[in-house]
Amino acid sequence: MTPVRIFISSVQKEFADERRVLFDYIRSDPLLRRFYNVFLFEDLPASGRRPDETYLAEVDRCGVYLCLLGNEYGRADTDGRSPTEREFDRAAAGGKERLVFVKGNDDSVRDPRVLALLRNVDSQLIRRRFGSVPELTAVVYASLVEHLDRTGALRTRPFDASACADATFDDISQEKVGEFLSRAQQSRGYALSPNTPVRKALAHLNLLDGSLPNNAAVLLFGKQPQRFLASSEVKCLHFHGTVVGKPIPSYQIYKGTVFELVDQSLDFVLSKIARSIGTRAEGPTAPATYEVPPEAVGEAIVNAIAHRDYASNASVQVMLFSDRLEVWNPGQLPPSLSPEALRVPHPSIPRNPLIAEPLFLTRYIEKAGTGTLDMIEQCTRAGLPPPEFRQNGQQFVQVLWRPGRDRIVSAKTGDLVGTKLGLSGDQVEVLRTCVTETSISELMDIAGRTNRTKFRNSVLKPLMQAGLIEMTIPDRPRSGNQKYRVTERGRALLAGRDTP
Repeated sequence: MTPVRIFISSVQKEFADERRVLFDYIRSDPLLRRFYNVFLFEDLPASGRRPDETYLAEVDRCGVYLCLLGNEYGRADTDGRSPTEREFDRAAAGGKERLVFVKGNDDSVRDPRVLALLRNVDSQLIRRRFGSVPELTAVVYASLVEHLDRTGALRTRPFDASACADATFDDISQEKVGEFLSRAQQSRGYALSPNTPVRKALAHLNLLDGSLPNNAAVLLFGKQPQRFLASSEVKCLHFHGTVVGKPIPSYQIYKGTVFELVDQSLDFVLSKIARSIGTRAEGPTAPATYEVPPEAVGEAIVNAIAHRDYASNASVQVMLFSDRLEVWNPGQLPPSLSPEALRVPHPSIPRNPLIAEPLFLTRYIEKAGTGTLDMIEQCTRAGLPPPEFRQNGQQFVQVLWRPGRDRIVSAKTGDLVGTKLGLSGDQVEVLRTCVTETSISELMDIAGRTNRTKFRNSVLKPLMQAGLIEMTIPDRPRSGNQKYRVTERGRALLAGRDTP
């Protein structure tokens, strides 16, 4: 189907950052980008048409009119009406889907003309309020998904519930199903016995699409899951330094079910990190203590495998450096969560609930949203900096720190190296991220910034002036394809071979 065009209201300076964030968010979300494209007036080339004529023409072309209202009314025309009000009325006259979002709860500070416009809005439709950019993206996401559902656009089932193309019951391992049922019965008192027929077991776990195994069934119990879902493999890499570079001392690609992927990836990491063996004074078996808690490593890996975007062609990557472990998985956090929210109690919102359920039944994961909190507690108890969570474009990244290493990390973790270098925590994160070419929008997401101008002046320019990062298109600084990359000096700094 042809994507529905979204027009985001006007060019009021009050919402310059919000409009750009929404544009980037809708364009990058795996679901929304399938059904929508977004118009931003700022991206139009110069033309001889009057701006107000262009606004209204774009409203006529759009399928969804998305209106942002705040305290300011905007510049009025000779009739005393702002472009936003004219756009709203034009969308109403054209029968467009109108979604209105109002910033803040204090109506006493609004321009009286905004209040009048709000009364007009309230007489026609239901509007939503927001306080911050994350709240805005969450309410916009919910509204757009509801629009898709109401218009019948969402005719396909979620990925994990959809039938796996070309897969039959012959591709499901009865042995793996039996092993799962035995463990689930022991761990959670699951009702089905290990000798339950495969078809009945899958039906009980909602792993059928009609009469066929769905994608979740193949990923959980398939004889060869990667035959059908090639990117479900996990790539594990070990580097002696602090940056990605060749030669790679150890590189393994693991295949199998999600249970096997978790176990193999965890074994890879534990075989590479330091451990000490205690005495049998504490029990019949001498205990092993690892430099990074195995529970935290396992939690990071199972999070990546359980909650990744399986529609992506990318794979989960587990990368062990001399100072840290990084676990990358394709996909973005749900709109209602942010990397910061993972550090406090939060709800569990699994991307693939039919995959998460069997992992819960076998105690690979919990459902209470406590996984990241457990990681933080385990690392703190081991005397390590707390884990870091960040969104790097279309990849979600978890970082666990190793002890006793010289490293450049965010000042937020308590490490003093960044402070000594005169770099802020955000600058350190940008420097590390730019090992691969990255756009300003992706860097702002990682740093949690929304003001593009301030971010460019306070974070990017000092790094460029210090010769640590550079533009990929230096002769066109404002190019829409502009990205940033680390320089040789920046790489040397990351590797501990240079000082400012």
